[in-house]
Amino acid sequence: MERKVNLHLDVRVACGTAGECDMTGMVGLPSLLLHSNGDSMSALSMQINGRAAQVHTEPSALLVEILRGPLAVTGTHIGCDTGQCGACTVLLDGQAVKSCNVLAVQARGKSITTVEGLASPGQTHPLQQAFMDCHGLQCGFCTPGMLMTAACLLSKNPQPSEAQIADALEGNLCRCTGYVNIVAAVKQASVAMAGGQK
Repeated sequence: MERKVNLHLDVRVACGTAGECDMTGMVGLPSLLLHSNGDSMSALSMQINGRAAQVHTEPSALLVEILRGPLAVTGTHIGCDTGQCGACTVLLDGQAVKSCNVLAVQARGKSITTVEGLASPGQTHPLQQAFMDCHGLQCGFCTPGMLMTAACLLSKNPQPSEAQIADALEGNLCRCTGYVNIVAAVKQASVAMAGGQK
């Protein structure tokens, strides 16, 4: 089944003393300006990884399309485009969502965290470190979605059991590793985030 979407996207990201960034006119900022079919445009303001962003888009645009397109937040992957694989998982106001199933207009006024926003500057997030230590990835395509789903889980349940981890990751598919090392990585991260205490 082919889905045709006509988009007209215009992005303005502003950075000032309050932590906002203005990327208008910056070299390398993707330009995805396709002619509209006449649908009304929506102006959206949101927080992307702690920075204010404003996007003008058609109501039919998906969150994953504006993230990967004009906002150039490409760690969020498109896998199945049907909400089944979880590669596009981001946090929307702290809740894990599959961004291929969320209209961009639904993110208006909300805070979005992608895999790029998981770590602190100069410091790897414990989940990222645990995935490396436990070999919880191979090709890496599913990894951003796995990390974001696991981050949501650990924010709500800091010490999950292996069964709870497996249950939380049920909507994220990995075609390479199996899940043993991924579950072990999330478990290791939960211990590290608790200060090394089990």
